[in-house]
Amino acid sequence: MIPPPPASAYSVFAHLNAEKAPLYRAILGALVAARARFAIALRPAEIHAALSQETGAAVPPPEEIEAALRQLHAWGNLDDAPDTAHAATIEEFYRQRRLYQLSAAGESAERALAVFAEHLQRPGELQTTALHDILALLDQLPALLAAAPLDEARVHLALTQLATRFEELTTRAQSFMRDLQRRLDLHGLSVADFLAYKERLIDYLERFIGELVVSTNRIAEALHTLPSVLLAEAFAAAARREIADAVAPEPEALAAAAHRWQERWTGLRRWFIGDGAASHADLLRARARAAIPALLSAVGRINERRTSRTDRAADFAALARWFAAAPDDAAAHRLWRVAFALAPARHLHLNEETLARRRESEESTRLSWLAADPMWLSPRLRQSGRHARSGAAPATIDRSAEKARLAALARAQSEQLEAARTRLLGAGRRRLAELGPFHPLEFGLFLDLLGQILVRRRDPSTPTEAVSADGSLRLRLEPVPDAGWVVLPTEEGEFRGRDHWVTIEPATPAR
Repeated sequence: MIPPPPASAYSVFAHLNAEKAPLYRAILGALVAARARFAIALRPAEIHAALSQETGAAVPPPEEIEAALRQLHAWGNLDDAPDTAHAATIEEFYRQRRLYQLSAAGESAERALAVFAEHLQRPGELQTTALHDILALLDQLPALLAAAPLDEARVHLALTQLATRFEELTTRAQSFMRDLQRRLDLHGLSVADFLAYKERLIDYLERFIGELVVSTNRIAEALHTLPSVLLAEAFAAAARREIADAVAPEPEALAAAAHRWQERWTGLRRWFIGDGAASHADLLRARARAAIPALLSAVGRINERRTSRTDRAADFAALARWFAAAPDDAAAHRLWRVAFALAPARHLHLNEETLARRRESEESTRLSWLAADPMWLSPRLRQSGRHARSGAAPATIDRSAEKARLAALARAQSEQLEAARTRLLGAGRRRLAELGPFHPLEFGLFLDLLGQILVRRRDPSTPTEAVSADGSLRLRLEPVPDAGWVVLPTEEGEFRGRDHWVTIEPATPAR
């Protein structure tokens, strides 16, 4: 395990909050660009020329740039050395001229900041192509590991590509789910943009969920087929390849590199298999499925805001703007009392006799009701005999026709689903090749059950059971030894898979 750096090493980030942070970042950017051109060290005059060429505008004088270089050196971002290359006399040799280059800590800080900026700008995606690439790389590993002698270069390349694609899949999926939550909360997104985005997002989620179910099952099978002995040899070969160019490779470095590859492989297995707990692929699938009803709920909230006469969220937002625009605390307190009616009860309408008595007694507004003089009120209800406003009642929109049409559609869909469920239950225990032809609703229910099984199956050689999403059906898959591939025709295309014994039954006993 690599020990953490000392606390003093973090001073390389101090320039980010300094007063001249733009100048410090420009200087370090010029040194990073020079490092990319294999220019190890620069003189202050060269840095000044690089800043002038990059910005095309006025830059600070050389004295200020030299002062900034000395400060960066004090923070540990730069290393300096005497500049004696162009010394023609003894006086020039002893003159304080320095060469500056990025220090090890400074270079690490620049790489960290570059990764930070890249991560902020990286788009969130659910990458189906990454799933396909991971499966293709896993399918290549058995042949590479079985070769004699072991080709360390090709094994290292395959493992590196596998780790890279897996890292892209996980990080971009996390970014996508974070951005999706912000969209579901309607943060920073207009209603029109959200409604236009809704249809594409639902199709996107459904397509990824289907790809994730199939790919997770095939990746889990590929991970199960790789023996641990060959994997240990592959990790050792990748570690040797990783430190092959070191000046003085040490056994500790080789062991640390092999341990890193083992940890990456463990993370890959945990993501797709779980090893005793719910896999991360299963959690991502559940979160993506839960996002669809949450998205529809957000659409419902938007429609409710459009049709409702009052919108509490909009009211509070307007009230917050009024509070922000209040000129002083007294105005904010008055607004608070008006908005929430949190004021003493003496604000009620009083008659003239009570007001005159209060002026004479000089009672405080904080005096208890028990100790104060009684107040004689003049309720308007007793005077006028009516409290409601006069005028015509507001018009009410008749939604009965729309509600009847939606109810009819819901009944028709329920009847179709019940018929499809009944036909699936009547199939009994059959081979996969004997099922079909499928009605579209039957095929959808069957795929739902099959998806539940594929994300839970850990060993393809053992029977697996799963319950449908609504909890009404149970599917049991039993593997057939030396089974071949079967093709089932559907209205949407051909369904291909290995032959199994398939049993569909009710999830709960009939009453």
